[in-house]
Amino acid sequence: MKRTHLSRITTLSFVAGLLAGPAVLPSQSQTAVQSPTRAHVETLASERFEGRQAGSDGARLAADYLVSELTRLGARPLPGQDDFRLPFSFTAGVKDGGSSLTLTREGAAAARFAAPSAVQALSFADNAEVSGEVVFAGYGLVVPESQNFGYDSYATLDVTDKIVVVLRYFPEDADQQTRAILSRYSDLRYKAMQARQRGARALLVVTGPRSPNAGEVAPMTFDTALAGSGIVAASISGEVAQALFAGVTDRSLEEVQQSLDTANPHVAGFALPGVTVSVTTAVERQRQTGYNVAGYLPATRRLALPKPWVALGAHYDHLGLGTHGNSLARGEEAGRIHHGADDNASGTAAVLAIGEALRGEPRSRHVVLAFWSAEEIGLIGSNAFVTDPPVPVEEMAAYFNFDMVGRMQENKLTLQATGTSPAWARLIEQANVLAGFDLQLMADPYQPTDVASFNQVNVPSLSFFTGTHADYHRPSDTAEKINYEDLDRIVDFAASLTRRVADLDEAPAFTRVEQTLMPSGGRSGIRIFTGTIPDYATDVKGLLLGGVIGGGPAEAAGLQKGDVIIEIAEQAITNIYDYTYALDLLRIGQPAKVVYMRGAERRETTLTPAARR
Repeated sequence: MKRTHLSRITTLSFVAGLLAGPAVLPSQSQTAVQSPTRAHVETLASERFEGRQAGSDGARLAADYLVSELTRLGARPLPGQDDFRLPFSFTAGVKDGGSSLTLTREGAAAARFAAPSAVQALSFADNAEVSGEVVFAGYGLVVPESQNFGYDSYATLDVTDKIVVVLRYFPEDADQQTRAILSRYSDLRYKAMQARQRGARALLVVTGPRSPNAGEVAPMTFDTALAGSGIVAASISGEVAQALFAGVTDRSLEEVQQSLDTANPHVAGFALPGVTVSVTTAVERQRQTGYNVAGYLPATRRLALPKPWVALGAHYDHLGLGTHGNSLARGEEAGRIHHGADDNASGTAAVLAIGEALRGEPRSRHVVLAFWSAEEIGLIGSNAFVTDPPVPVEEMAAYFNFDMVGRMQENKLTLQATGTSPAWARLIEQANVLAGFDLQLMADPYQPTDVASFNQVNVPSLSFFTGTHADYHRPSDTAEKINYEDLDRIVDFAASLTRRVADLDEAPAFTRVEQTLMPSGGRSGIRIFTGTIPDYATDVKGLLLGGVIGGGPAEAAGLQKGDVIIEIAEQAITNIYDYTYALDLLRIGQPAKVVYMRGAERRETTLTPAARR
């Protein structure tokens, strides 16, 4: 049932002022008033807000808008706070400020190499100058003993006070089972940690001649940590690597890599006698202040209920101009405003609209309306909140998260993290009697959204999601593509759930869900690019494609939105986790057979993965 809110006129006036555009036409105003979410989405996804990148002027405008809305709703700042804005510090970017490396060999003149083409600090490196003898440690991989798989690149080496050189990625010719294991410990930060724990002074990473992106320095990928990793760490070019190995061994670097690429754990690294290196890393971390925005609607009944808080949250930041590496912009789209209408103006609008629906109603628990920043670069805002919470997390009865809820298709709504409480099944079923959604329930709370932050502090949680689409992380994610009728239905459904939780005599009990996947590497460990966009909002057997990236391998293979991948490289695919594992088994540039369903028809194609830079 739709609600008409005459108070939305105030918001529309605020929107018109922010956009500094022409007066709203009567027909436009009438349309906006009919939906409790449209005006919010159109404002947040407008050109004026410039993509709401955390720390930017656009993000500050968005925060101002949210503060004005919380004020209009009659919300209060959280206890102990004077403002709705909750500041936190974060790393907004990194760059190399002048790293260098000097190589000295007995009987030869010193050779100096400098950033950015020959040597470049890794984003998590400590800033320091260190010198030492050099040891080559193969791929620098260490598999924990708990995995019952014996592989330790350092098993026969003493790297104490040495400069360690390792190959990027993992062995190229390993069998599928071995690749699946080793790839999960190939993240560069993990390799740096292993070198540090063994007493190394520095880690140098080279992309081997038999690997994708051969000889190139690794990109200085954006790392959200404010501090370094406790070790000097840098990527070196193929030219520097050749200089290191010249005259030290009777084999070329390519031959050395080939001997390691079988993943035989008994192929050891070795010292580079007569070679010393002095390396200086200079990482410039650009620190900024971001702002979460949060207020609450106080309980109206004086009851001593356990856990007297229910929190609703959504991240309001997006990608700005898409310059931090998360953009999927195509061709001429690069550098344009990423509007983020679905991701996540839709979720932000939902939280505001739920607050609108609840504000005049009686309730037994306080309802927090929270808006997170810096989600797109690592859930930083919500993590800051739970790390130093203005509301004790142990007093939270529940947390509801809304991320990408504006593009519903075929009446399908995904609820993630349902495994965090046994109470959810009954409450969801009751609330859905009137809503009538085709619900896709996922127990897993380890999602790449802010629900993960609350799961880690044992708060029973749910995350609302309507699925991926071809406009994800592109400038084309715009307000006119939002399905407002279904977004408003989600608001009604979530408001009903909130009312039920707010009046429960006993708060939902928390249940710890075991993480399905083994620890996996970060972006620096990812090698394969397939160009697929998985649809997470389904329980179909296989991997349903929400779309394919233009010009990518999947499109070239003839795959398209709606196809369901059921096999790749002879590996059966029954869910997203099977697909993730299968990616570790693929080879750059080597065709792999893909079996998929298009409707009721079983089809086959060949997909040739590309290298991810």
